[in-house]
Amino acid sequence: MASVAHIWKLALLRQRQQNDAVGPNTRFTAPKSFVLAPNSVRVLRVGLVCGGPSAERGISLNSARSVLDNIQGDDLRVSCYYIDCNLNAYAISSAQAYSNTPADFDFKLENLAQGFRSLSEFAEHLAASVDIVFPVIHGRFGEDGGIQELLEEYNIPFVGTGSKECLQAFDKYDASMELSKLGFITAPSFLVQGSERNESELSKWFSRNQLDPYSGKVVVKPARAGSSIGVKVAYGVHDSLTKANEIISEGIDDRVLVEIFLEGGSEFTAIVLDVGSGLDCHPVVLLPTEVELQFHGSGDARENDAIFNYRRKYLPTQQVVYHTPPRFPIDVIEVIREGASLLFQRLGLRDFARIDGWYLPNSVNMLSFSKSKFGRTESGNILFTDINLISGMEQTSFLFQQASKVGFSHSNILRSIIYHACLRFPNLASFSSGSSNLPRRSKSSQIREVISNDESIRKVSVIFGGDTSERQVSLMSGTNVWLNLQAFGDLEVTPCLLASTSEYSSSVDSDSKENDVSSRTVWSLPYSLVLRHTTEEVIAACIEAIEPARAH
Repeated sequence: MASVAHIWKLALLRQRQQNDAVGPNTRFTAPKSFVLAPNSVRVLRVGLVCGGPSAERGISLNSARSVLDNIQGDDLRVSCYYIDCNLNAYAISSAQAYSNTPADFDFKLENLAQGFRSLSEFAEHLAASVDIVFPVIHGRFGEDGGIQELLEEYNIPFVGTGSKECLQAFDKYDASMELSKLGFITAPSFLVQGSERNESELSKWFSRNQLDPYSGKVVVKPARAGSSIGVKVAYGVHDSLTKANEIISEGIDDRVLVEIFLEGGSEFTAIVLDVGSGLDCHPVVLLPTEVELQFHGSGDARENDAIFNYRRKYLPTQQVVYHTPPRFPIDVIEVIREGASLLFQRLGLRDFARIDGWYLPNSVNMLSFSKSKFGRTESGNILFTDINLISGMEQTSFLFQQASKVGFSHSNILRSIIYHACLRFPNLASFSSGSSNLPRRSKSSQIREVISNDESIRKVSVIFGGDTSERQVSLMSGTNVWLNLQAFGDLEVTPCLLASTSEYSSSVDSDSKENDVSSRTVWSLPYSLVLRHTTEEVIAACIEAIEPARAH
């Protein structure tokens, strides 16, 4: 499989050749005025749209802040927009985007932001004010094709998949049916809609899938929601319908999916990047991440109901460990990447996406699963279960974790995605041709190597962690500071983790545990190791890097 960097180079070369071949009969969309930077370089104007009507509004705001932090530059100017829970659109300042949660500024919007009388007026504003829109709305109106349909109607270029393709892929039930048609293994599922209880039909479904109607274990989840919101474990027909009705009554979704609980499997997620030229789709799948739930032998009965829910996904916890690459057999990893690439193409996705699924070893009973061929390996079976059209972009998200493994910084990967989207629009193709969006090392490492003797370069160490109860907050704050300082060309920034020496050397020197400076260790971290959710994860990765035998 070709490297990401190599494929990006080929894509840019193809686009340059196409640009050179443009003749007098080439049709273009209506021309726009472009902004020039002081050095006469065209400035790409990006409209960053966040918020939305779903419960993922806060995650969307976090993603917008992360994008804002990492793409601004002399050649790229960002304007921020916010959609509230009632689909009212506002132009907001960068300062408002950095508010803690939507609740911190929702009530101020009418007085502090430029409101639009309708979504049509909002679209007309975007058409006149930006070159391309980057939607970072998670869930409804962002991933279901809503914002995309509006932008298509007004011929506004945007990053990501088109409206029709979003609509099909976003609904988990519809997507599962389509995957089955395409020949992929799918887990048995049952759809509960609105006020229809369908108890007798659900009972038949339990029986067909060899589940006890009173105690059979299933997962109940919204068909059209992300971020693991509303996902529950249920036992039996009655409990399943009760929990489905809870999801509906809470207003999360009126379409609810009941699925077999995948016992004995391992969850994974994979980022897919489209590196094709123009309308030519060429997906490349990064190294997937295995999601491991850990409970350290607490014996809590609730461990049996453990799922990768909203809290475990977004808040620091020692109950989740991520492995990139996953600890799967090589043939399984290859089929995951092949399958995710094929799905991306078959479903008509664009630019980037995140595809989640499960690896089930051969020991897992697959009798009630679809008999499709794709996904079967000598080591086990692979199921793709969730398609995320707008992957989360928080500072330690899967997008950045996996991208860092192949040399992308936060800025690299986001700019690559944006500039790649420009390839589909003739008026914007020159931005991509002239952009430097290939993977490169962090700015601090370049500074060390090229101008380490330059007295104007100041060395800064960002130290975070510690051994208090606030160490996880310190990790988040320190990561944020480190990422933002990297934007300054006169700084050489090194991220460092402060940890108790006993966490590393207890098995080597159990007698030296004095409560003084000597009992502390400072780890100088490479880029990818900083992007972990807990200090314990970072330390474990450090130990694995220098003493692989001890890590296992």
